[in-house]
Amino acid sequence: MLTKKGAATRQRIIQAAADEIRERGVASTTLDDICRRSSTGKSQLFHYFPNGKEQLLLAVAGWEAGQVIEDQQPHLGQLTSWEAWQQWRDVVVERYRRQGVNCPLGVLITEIGRHTPAAQAVTRQLLERWQHEVQAGIEQMLESGRITREIDPARVAGALVAAIQGGVTILMSTGSAEHLESALDLCLDYLRTGAPAYR
Repeated sequence: MLTKKGAATRQRIIQAAADEIRERGVASTTLDDICRRSSTGKSQLFHYFPNGKEQLLLAVAGWEAGQVIEDQQPHLGQLTSWEAWQQWRDVVVERYRRQGVNCPLGVLITEIGRHTPAAQAVTRQLLERWQHEVQAGIEQMLESGRITREIDPARVAGALVAAIQGGVTILMSTGSAEHLESALDLCLDYLRTGAPAYR
């Protein structure tokens, strides 16, 4: 169990590593770079990450996964009107348009190994949390009568997250957010099908 100071030091190392990787890439980032940026020594770094760089990269991947959700707030947690859904949609598109062809989380997961249990766990937890947040918004819209009862919240939430991921993959390959926007718009149009005409 880490002390408050220890937890802060560990997080500072993770943040420094994330910043270095965003600026320089995984291959060019060394432990010395991370120590210098976080104002820590190697003994401290190995105290918190005894298995070295791979363990640290996994922690950074977990942090980057959290940022995916954090960057969508407060909109993702307040999907209670069609206006709120549109604002969330715009935030998602802008986040990935700004990110462009470089995805820090994707790079980290690739470096760790996409098929390793640890990397899969980070990805699975992100997608589960994301889908849960979207599903909660759909359920709130159902309760307020803004969405038809024929909608299955879990399935639609899963489809929305899949649509975003597909659009982001194409964006990373082409530099264009057009497919991401189209996929999100079609999903939101589907949600509106049969909905009462008020906001």
